[in-house]
Amino acid sequence: MAREKDSGPSMASTRRGVVALGVATLAGLGARSARARARARVWITGETDPRAALARIFARLPADLATGRRVALKANFNSADPFPAATAPDTLEALVARLSAMRPSRFVLAERSGMGDTRAVLEAAGVFRLARRHGLEVRVLDGLGAEDWVAVRRPDFGWQRGFLLARDFAEAELVVQTCCLKTHRFGGHFTMALKNAVGAVAKLDPRDGYDYMRELHASARQRAMIAEISTAFRSDLVIMDARKGFRTGGPEAGTLVEPGLFLASTDPVAVDAVGVALLRRFGTTPEVARGPIFAQEQLARAAALGIGVGSAAAIELAGLDEAGERAAAELRPLLL
Repeated sequence: MAREKDSGPSMASTRRGVVALGVATLAGLGARSARARARARVWITGETDPRAALARIFARLPADLATGRRVALKANFNSADPFPAATAPDTLEALVARLSAMRPSRFVLAERSGMGDTRAVLEAAGVFRLARRHGLEVRVLDGLGAEDWVAVRRPDFGWQRGFLLARDFAEAELVVQTCCLKTHRFGGHFTMALKNAVGAVAKLDPRDGYDYMRELHASARQRAMIAEISTAFRSDLVIMDARKGFRTGGPEAGTLVEPGLFLASTDPVAVDAVGVALLRRFGTTPEVARGPIFAQEQLARAAALGIGVGSAAAIELAGLDEAGERAAAELRPLLL
């Protein structure tokens, strides 16, 4: 793995527990089982050209993965800061082009930024120009009406009144996300696949203005609440752009590292666990470095909810090239 400088299992097909706005239960609507997945594979490639990296990853997936399906894409545009604070333009371009070529019945990127106006962030990132080139629909989640959200509630959640998930994700038949490798200094400890789903949740309830993000960031259960979102946010494929990352600080700025890798999996818990091992490889914050990886609260809660694998031993690291194999060999002992 490269320098530092300062600055698989089958595709998930079960619908998660998503309910209509105002309904207070997940019962009977395909809520995820509390049993963790038995195994998960995380692919690793040292290709630094996203087109080449995605070619290696998608060669392991069905050729018609997105064909004829309602596809929702979740990138990382929390702020207008450059990669690795946000999704790299070349990664987004390569991923959108590949999925668009599969001819989905609907293809939408939906986003809500936590640090800035979402539309302005997407404009600065060139997302609207890219979308026009590839027939991608872009949905800015700020200010949507009640009909554009679904309420997700369970009595065992840390969310006081549940949360609202964007209907674009609730009704998708395939959800693909691309996330970054970062620590998170505002209480999340790290922000990768599970944390990326926060951008699919409403900040304010359109009915009464209730601030879900204020609740999240003020809660002592913040990291568990982050994980709970993925009971409703399906993760069919996760692509982590770990060419660069923040080993401290984050999410918009931090101490830069350059692992020079892409990670991918159908299991967001497995991807995050390997991401934590990668941060530990370079030296990271005390919170992320402490204890067994699955004792990290995001991962422990996600495993308990059956969102992905339940232990590091259940993760298979698969190098897709020589650099990926070297990285897998380095990460295995850190993961376990």
